[in-house]
Amino acid sequence: MRTPENNRVTVDDYLAGQTEEARKHLVKLRGVILKNAPGADECISYGMPGYRRNGMLCWFAAFSNHYSLFVKPAIMKHFREELESFKTTKSSIHFNYGERLPVRLVAGIVKHALKTNEEKIRK
Repeated sequence: MRTPENNRVTVDDYLAGQTEEARKHLVKLRGVILKNAPGADECISYGMPGYRRNGMLCWFAAFSNHYSLFVKPAIMKHFREELESFKTTKSSIHFNYGERLPVRLVAGIVKHALKTNEEKIRK
């Protein structure tokens, strides 16, 4: 929630502003991200919930007909084969509200983004 000290929008504020259907899916996505990136900081970046640890890991957003997970293009390339059955862009994966979240895939993407960021920091 917004705090008097900073008056900034939080991830909870973002979720509260979504439809019940979108919120249900985004809460699940949020849980998968946080479970697989322990210690990641939540933020609002580009107007979307974002997660960072040693750099940005991912973002998500709700749209009228789908919700999306956004990652760096290099992460998308790494998971190219696993993403063939999804609608994607250079940096996003679209999930339909009527379908189950592919938890294992999202977990792998988040873990890979975390590993990539950690490797970058070590160099």
